[in-house]
Order: sequence, then structure tokens, then C-alpha cells
Amino acid sequence: MSPELLTLVALGALILMIIIGLPIGLSLAATALVGTYFLFESWELAIFTAGNASFSILRNYIFATIPLFIIMGNLISRCGAAGDLYTMMNQLMRRVPARLAIATVAGNAVFAAISGVSVAAAATFSQVAYPQMRRYDYNRPLALGVISGSAMLGMLIPPSILLIFWGILTETSIGELFLAGVIPGLLLALLFMGFLYIVAKRRPELTPFAPIDAEDDAGMTKSVIGSGLGIIGLIVLVIGGIWGGFFTPTEAAGVGAIGGLLLAIAKGLKPGEIVDAIIAAGRTSAPIMFLLLTAALYSQFLVTSGAIGVITDTIEGAGFGPVGLIVAMTLIWLVLGMILDSTSIILLTVPIFAPLAMGFGYDPLVFAIYGILIIEAGLLTPPFGLLVYVVKGAVPESVSLSEVFRGSVPYWIIILIAGILILMFPALVTWLPGTA
Repeated sequence: MSPELLTLVALGALILMIIIGLPIGLSLAATALVGTYFLFESWELAIFTAGNASFSILRNYIFATIPLFIIMGNLISRCGAAGDLYTMMNQLMRRVPARLAIATVAGNAVFAAISGVSVAAAATFSQVAYPQMRRYDYNRPLALGVISGSAMLGMLIPPSILLIFWGILTETSIGELFLAGVIPGLLLALLFMGFLYIVAKRRPELTPFAPIDAEDDAGMTKSVIGSGLGIIGLIVLVIGGIWGGFFTPTEAAGVGAIGGLLLAIAKGLKPGEIVDAIIAAGRTSAPIMFLLLTAALYSQFLVTSGAIGVITDTIEGAGFGPVGLIVAMTLIWLVLGMILDSTSIILLTVPIFAPLAMGFGYDPLVFAIYGILIIEAGLLTPPFGLLVYVVKGAVPESVSLSEVFRGSVPYWIIILIAGILILMFPALVTWLPGTA
């Protein structure tokens, strides 16, 4: 079978398996294994290639970052430190219009640097911030939208699980990806806050003034302040350690897990709850490892079969330039975001898109951050919109999906704007030492 025909058949079969509901990991594995068989016409060689690749891939110590960072996020989330963080942010912004909504964005930005998972942030702040905003009669779609929109910061601000995925699949330095995500993540948070400030000024009835009352003041205990400062200190230690060259990403993940454990103990988390948090991290990490393995096998098949070269030649023959290529990729990502989760989109597209983008002259770090932004927009895109469903299920009152989607639309637009800014001003990604 010619490489051109094999490429088309393999991609078509992969898409078909996903459409009929076969798990993404099994679909990738089947495509890689069967495709390798047709490439060499030998099952023995196909199985040997898969086994050899599995051994070389999974023994890479960089995979340890995933369970360690998840453990750190689980411990801090379960000990109540996230609620303390929101309380502290709320107090610090007592004179800011739309204070409760902006404090939600600020809290999510900081919590993102601990959890690395958008879903955890959405569930946490649905319980912590939403009741406060409704207590002061904030517009309900606005309150829901700010939670779902700002929760996606967890996939951009390091330590992001999606950035780890991207680094493993493209063999890009995860430390450089982490540093590259800092400024874009902060920029996005500032754009969210700016939008809320403008809404508060132009339509104050949507975000009524929320005075600091006796209950709020009573909540600012030494424990709350210590917890909030502890989270910020842990972030500085982990990200600063990577930036300063003191830790590799894997070592930083270990330091973060130990720091999260100490903070959880200080907050009174019981030994049984600590064990549960670690076991939960294992349950989360195991399927992630399988997905990364199958995605790596799929990527290896694409390279071995020459599929990337075939696709590149086809695109060049169609007259696509760098701008046309990025527009096409963006549209594909947004469409996939309507039906698939972010992890699946990365596993399916990045092994193909990343080499294409490099071939058209895009900086690998800039393309990675842009890709994460656009893929994350899919978390707010109907009809799938994972974060929308998480917020709907987590808020302590009955709300409709339409309300959450309606409130999320401005953040979806802001994310796209941030992506355009990244492409126009690549220095936002590459100016940090170690990323240039």
C-alpha cells in the first residue's frame, strides 16, 4: 500500500472509530498497530515495534511530573486552602468594582498554578465563589460564566497537564513550555479582569457593589492568611525553581507534592484523607499514561509511514501559506472542541499539526501556547463544553446549561483574542530566559 493511501485509510479509520464511540486510547493504539502491520506486512514486526516503543516511552522520568503535580493539586484542593485563597483575594480587592467576580479570576489564576487541571478549579470555585456572588445578587449567567471562563487558566498557567502532554508528544522541553505559559496566562487573566471591570462600570446592575461586612472580616483569620500565603509561596518555589534552573520539571513536581503535603497537614487534613488524595491521583494518572503511550505509538506510526511528509506536500500543493495553515488548524480545533475533550484533541492533532507548523516556520513554543489557548476554548464550546457541564453540576443551586454557555461566551471570545495576540507578539512567549 502506498504511503499516501495508507495515510488516508489510517486517518479515516481513526476518525470512524472515534465517531462510533471507541475510547480514544484504543482507537490510537489500533490505528498505530494495524497501520504498522500494513507498512511492514508483518504482525511480528508491528508488535515488536509497539513493545519497543512502549518500553522506551514509559520509562522516561518526565512522566513522573503528571502524578506528582496531580497529588499536589489534590492535597491543596481537599484541605480547604482554595477557599482560603479566595477569601484572601476577596479582602485584598475590597474597593474594586465587580470585586467578587475579579477575585474569582485572581483566585483561579493562583489556583491554576497549583492544580494544573481546569476541571478541579471549576468544581472548587463553583462551591466557593458562586454562593458569594449570588449572595450580593450578581447576574446569574455572569457569575456562572466567570467561573467556567477563568477555570480554563489551569491549562495554561504552569504546571499545566496539557503543556506536559504537548511536551511529551512533540519532544519539547516541558520546563520551557512552563515558562512560556506564564506571561500568556497572566495576560489572559488580566483580559478577563479588564472585561469584568468594564461590565461593572457600564452595567453596574449586573455586578452590584458588595461591601465587606462583619462576616467577611471574621473570615480573615491567621489560618486563612497563612494558607493563602502558603499557596503563593509554593507557586514561587515550584515555578521559580524551574525558571532559576534549580529544579528540573520532575524535581519541581516532587518539591510541589511535598509542599502540598505539608500545607495539607498544617490545615488539618487527616491521614486517611491524605491517602485518599494520593490514591485519587493514581486513578487519574493511570489512564493519562495509557493515553500518552497510545498517542506516542500513533505519532511514531505517522513518522515511520511518511504521513507527515504526505500531508505537508498536500497542503503546500493546495497553496496554503503560514496564515492559511494556522486558520485551518484553528477551525479544526474549534470544531473538534464541540465534540471532544481537550486531551483527546491534543492526542489526535498535535502529532500531525506540530511538525506542519514547524515546517511553515512557526516557533514551537509560540505554536504550543497558541494551540493550548484554542483547544481550551473548546472547553466552553457547545454542545460538549466540559467546563460548562462541570460548573452546572457543581454550583449549589439548579441552573440551566444555556445560562452557563451564555455567560461563557465573552471568555471564549477573549481567549481567541489572546491567541491572536500571541501570534502577533511572539515575545510574550519567548522573552523569558530559557525560552528564547
